[in-house]
Amino acid sequence: MTTVSASHDQTPLERELAAHLTEAVQLDMDPLDIDPEMPLFGEGLGLDSIDVLEIALMVNTQYGIKLESHDDDNRKIFHSLRSLAHHISTHRPG
Repeated sequence: MTTVSASHDQTPLERELAAHLTEAVQLDMDPLDIDPEMPLFGEGLGLDSIDVLEIALMVNTQYGIKLESHDDDNRKIFHSLRSLAHHISTHRPG
């Protein structure tokens, strides 16, 4: 798992999302240390397919957005903290 310096600029939504994400997947790092452009899976934060289920549940609970497993855009949505935050900001209910 990769850790990064806290010098990465996170938007307010990215900071909030990072806090929810680290709690949802029990990630042992400061949410502010997550580079918003770092891949969430593989060589980035090292999350796996079970973690994506936890993240999808958290997004549904916290933001009212249901992420479907068959969505062709999932790879793009879940690429990074920034891409997930962008999806939330553009699909958040009124």
